[in-house]
Amino acid sequence: MEQQSRRSFIAGAAAAGLVAGAFGSIRAAHAQEYATPFGPSSQDAVNRMIKLAALKDGDVVADLGSGNGQIIIAAVKSNPKVRGWGVDLQEWLVKTATEEAAKQGVSDRAQFSQRNAFDVDLREASVINMWLFANLTRLLQPKILAEARPGTRVIVNGQLIGTENILGLWQPDQIDREGSSPIMLWIVPARVQGFWTWDLPLGGTTQTYDVIMNQAFQQAEGFARVGNRRESLTEVKLRGEDLSFVFDMTLTGVGRTKHEFSGKVNGDTIKGTVKVSMAESKPMELPWIARRVAKSGWFRPTGIDLK
Repeated sequence: MEQQSRRSFIAGAAAAGLVAGAFGSIRAAHAQEYATPFGPSSQDAVNRMIKLAALKDGDVVADLGSGNGQIIIAAVKSNPKVRGWGVDLQEWLVKTATEEAAKQGVSDRAQFSQRNAFDVDLREASVINMWLFANLTRLLQPKILAEARPGTRVIVNGQLIGTENILGLWQPDQIDREGSSPIMLWIVPARVQGFWTWDLPLGGTTQTYDVIMNQAFQQAEGFARVGNRRESLTEVKLRGEDLSFVFDMTLTGVGRTKHEFSGKVNGDTIKGTVKVSMAESKPMELPWIARRVAKSGWFRPTGIDLK
């Protein structure tokens, strides 16, 4: 049983796609390069991966390198409204996982197939699980960021592979270190990089906002312009599709105004609300719709008139 579990993990790691043929046929000289025999996932690690994913109704869980299927089967058993799928290069492991799902009575919600992890479609998944060698995990980073929807949770078991640069420069949002191995969580961020613009009706006038957003994975910063005045955004938070930030600015005809924006990013649009606080009036909440544009008014000439 222990030997089968170990082979299960090795084959699961190979599913990331660096090995084209049957894993068992790799010559011994290459075994160390592709198949360092780490141990299997403990039940504690599986439980913690599922807990960190915070599974909810309607989630679709994917396992890249699913081995004997234990993570997907445990995930769907934890919530009757969750379904999942796993991929592995090894036919016998896919068969083993499929048979176990049937034995556990979850084969209608847990499917397994013999596929290369680089070839699967991640757009449907809301949770992606991996326990692969560090270099294989890192190679999947661009695929995840390109295909997975904002808000998708990525869960990685760090047992024997550590926590450093597992997904390259993309650092985890959370690390659970309570058990024998670290379990890491990433949340796929929306793409906010670029130029944004919107209007707000304030003080009997329409104020036009031009904002530049810079982004490094889930970290973002921004710079706003209204009229001829500019301010940096503060308290910028990007978590999945949720974006919020704050800035104070003196607006022509309005005065010093604090803005607290909060919305959801959907492609080239952000929809949400802004709480506006002005010096001599009660705070008010307004609808906020921003759109991404190819050119920004932020760069137009400023001159010496600061009105």
